[in-house]
Amino acid sequence: MDTKGKRLFIARHGETIFNVAGKMQGMYAHTPLTREGCDQATDMGVALLRHIERDAPLSLVASPAGRTLQTLALIAEELDRDWHAHDTDVRLREIDIGEWEGQFYHDIAPDPRKLMDPETRLFIVKAPGGEDYADVAERLREWLSEQSFEQDMLVITHGMTARVMRGILLGLPLLERFNAPIADGLPQGSMVAIRDGVEEIITLGAGARERA
Repeated sequence: MDTKGKRLFIARHGETIFNVAGKMQGMYAHTPLTREGCDQATDMGVALLRHIERDAPLSLVASPAGRTLQTLALIAEELDRDWHAHDTDVRLREIDIGEWEGQFYHDIAPDPRKLMDPETRLFIVKAPGGEDYADVAERLREWLSEQSFEQDMLVITHGMTARVMRGILLGLPLLERFNAPIADGLPQGSMVAIRDGVEEIITLGAGARERA
């Protein structure tokens, strides 16, 4: 995707108490970061500072979830940027998991292979009342189509959503079975930059791989 030479720095939020507990957090739960999650966010800010000029224009954008806004606050502190200048958009939220929201993974599916594909770590079952990956791709394409790409942008989102956004920006083909372009997953604490369809790793974290 053409970003007019500008970079989108894309990161998922840091580890949360639901991540540690093995609970589904989806789009509504506002679960706080753990100490590890705070460290991950701080590390992403330190890494990003090596790739931008301290006073260079940079848009701050996030999902409206509490965990993404907390992550953004910690990154912004490292960048010496004003958190209050950020924008939010509900289209950057995590995949809607409907009736699974707030439930333990093991209560929904004692055998995780019935819930997620072990190779791609993607849901193979649509949650009752929730979204599938094509739904996520549709709202992200709409959001991306509205961006002017006048300056670099920092986007704080979620594990599944970030994978679909990266897939769109990288021009990946639709992933068979999921009907959406989906990039490989990255551990928590990771950030990438995408410019005109080319991806660069800003920092690769050592956190857990994606869970909604």
